[in-house]
Amino acid sequence: MIRLAVIGVGHLGRHHARIVPSVPGAALVAAVDLVAERAHEAVKGTTARALTDARALLEGDAQVDAVVVAVPTGDHLTVARPFLERGVHVLVEKPMASSNEEAQELARLADSSNAVLAVGQSERFNPAIRAALPILRTPRFIEVHRLSGFPDRSLDIDVVFDVMIHDLDIIQAIDRTDVVGVEAIGVPVLTSKVDIANARVKFASGCIANITASRISRDKVRKVRFFQKDMYVSVDYGAQELEVWRLQSRPGDRPAIEGGPVPIERDEPLKAELTDFVEAIRTGRPPFVTAEDGCRALALATRVAEAMK
Repeated sequence: MIRLAVIGVGHLGRHHARIVPSVPGAALVAAVDLVAERAHEAVKGTTARALTDARALLEGDAQVDAVVVAVPTGDHLTVARPFLERGVHVLVEKPMASSNEEAQELARLADSSNAVLAVGQSERFNPAIRAALPILRTPRFIEVHRLSGFPDRSLDIDVVFDVMIHDLDIIQAIDRTDVVGVEAIGVPVLTSKVDIANARVKFASGCIANITASRISRDKVRKVRFFQKDMYVSVDYGAQELEVWRLQSRPGDRPAIEGGPVPIERDEPLKAELTDFVEAIRTGRPPFVTAEDGCRALALATRVAEAMK
């Protein structure tokens, strides 16, 4: 069994702690949080320990094989460093770090100790996206709308690093060519950070992605549409729904548009993410979202943020 601890059990970390006991091959041994009450609540009903200091996980009987780092972004490197230095495997939440330099340092530490370093870009584990990825070869235009109400967390970062980064990761997983142009605009509305943003990203392949992200919308929308030659693909992240439409040639007759909804076996993306992390540790294969992926997503998010200035 992979002995796993969750460090930071606030908004997202508490869900990691809830899910770990159901992941094959994993055992939750501790939840760590500066607020002792949160740590105790996260391990309720389990045999795991509640701790307030992550350093205890590196000592004696409390040692672990892997940790999930779900603390505020600015603390990712500080918290993950001692574990990576000792070869403890790490799943770090998105954004990977507070700067490109810190993200590269995390990757270097993992490489030096041969530790698995996975990045929590959870939308990549959405079953609708996973079903769509194999058929998306050469999209020419991608349109994304990710709109939600005002949150009670992640207000230390703007909407680009909070939620748009999910889509920046996905478009780069589909189009691996260089990003050759970024235009963006962002507006602070309810906070001092940018609360609504739009980015137009151009790839060397010629593909253009238009991405809108908001955390001040009355409506909740999480959809992406892909347009490639003879094919239209639509994904609803929230509903985990996929539609695929193709142009079919018919000799002697006009082409026909055929397709529709594709059956999807729904799943909780966080559970799929944790399962992948544990399997990567046990088999020695790379995780589905690697440190390189996390660095690329953060680098593009940084370019978007800079373009907004």
